[in-house]
Amino acid sequence: MGEVLCRTAFDTPLGTMIGVASDRGLCDLEFEWPNRLAGLMARLRRWSPACEVVDRRVPALDTTGHWLARYFSGSFSDTPPASLDLCGTEFERAVWHALLGIRTGTTTTYGEIARQLGRPKGARAVGLAVGANPIGLIVPCHRVIGQNGSLTGYGGGLDRKQWLLRHEGVLLPNQ
Repeated sequence: MGEVLCRTAFDTPLGTMIGVASDRGLCDLEFEWPNRLAGLMARLRRWSPACEVVDRRVPALDTTGHWLARYFSGSFSDTPPASLDLCGTEFERAVWHALLGIRTGTTTTYGEIARQLGRPKGARAVGLAVGANPIGLIVPCHRVIGQNGSLTGYGGGLDRKQWLLRHEGVLLPNQ
C-alpha cells in the first residue's frame, strides 16, 4: 500500500473547495469542478503513484478550514495555516514560493515574478507554473495579473479571481 492522503471538503461563499493533506502537510486546495478533480487525482498520483486518498480530517486540514473561515470573513493572514507539501518541479516550487510573498491586497505580474527569479524572459514559464499551483488561495496565484492589468487565467475561474481580489481590497480596472 502507498501513501495515504487525507481529503476533505470546505464550504466557501464561492463554492466547495477540496483540501488534501499528506503526512508532511497540505498538498492540495482547490475549488471543486468536475474537470479539476480528475486533474487533481492525476497530479497527486504523479508525485505519489501508489497513493490512496481517503476522506478524513487531520490537523493540517482542520487548520486549513479555520484559515479559510477567517479569510472569507475578512480576517486575512499571509501565513499558511499548516505546513505545505508542495510537490512540483524545482522551477514550479520556486514560483510557488515567490507567490507566497505576494501580500494580501496587492498584485504582481508574471513578468515581475520571472525577473524576481532571475529569468526576465520567462513570463510564460512562470504562467505555466502559476497555473499548476496545487494550493489555491493560500499560495495566492489569484494575485498574479497580466502586464497590462488584465485578469488572466485562474483555475477557479475568472469570476472567482475577480471576487477574491475585490474581497482583499484590490482596485481592479473599471471599478
